[in-house]
Amino acid sequence: MDSKSRNWTLVGLAIALFGLPAIVTAYNWQVAAPTNATITVREIAILTLTGFLLWIVVKREQLPLSSIGLRFDRPGKSLGWGLVLAIVLFAVILAILAVYSSLGIKYGEGAKIAPSLLVALLTVIRAGISEEVFYRGFALERLQSLSGSKWIAAAVSLLLFAGFHYRQGFAGVFIALVVGGVITLFYMWKRDLLATITAHFLVDFTPNVLFPLLGAGD
Repeated sequence: MDSKSRNWTLVGLAIALFGLPAIVTAYNWQVAAPTNATITVREIAILTLTGFLLWIVVKREQLPLSSIGLRFDRPGKSLGWGLVLAIVLFAVILAILAVYSSLGIKYGEGAKIAPSLLVALLTVIRAGISEEVFYRGFALERLQSLSGSKWIAAAVSLLLFAGFHYRQGFAGVFIALVVGGVITLFYMWKRDLLATITAHFLVDFTPNVLFPLLGAGD
């Protein structure tokens, strides 16, 4: 890696590790009462930043998207692994929630992620794509390349991913840490970002869009 490409990699790492919390923090400072319009603007801003990071990979690092685990030569297999991973994640989440319930820890009783289901859908699509591209794909791969250690890369990207969920309190951060840990281990095994994007999307989509659409909990 030449010095110019390395500099762009460092820019990409700053975006991958801190871009998402920076946008969300700025949004929370500026918007007292979120609306469908303001949430949509936030989500589009994050997706735009995600696109910029992919541009860095291809045009500035001059590397294929497969260098961050994003490949489309076997979509059926990737989607299948994503479904399997999602099932594992649901089982892990349900186990944690059962422990929370037994300990009297409350989680998941806050406001909806968006007033309308359409904007909620946009949000969960963005979360699945952007968070996986940022934390699993780019950050993990580039930190491993720079540090020479896959475990340091995994730990740093995972801790920052979990910390990003601080607004959900300790319960939310812990779930993000465990779920993120499972996703990270899967990614280190398969290097298949499309699969982790699929799993991440399904885990967010089911409680935030599918259940409300079906009237569950009404």
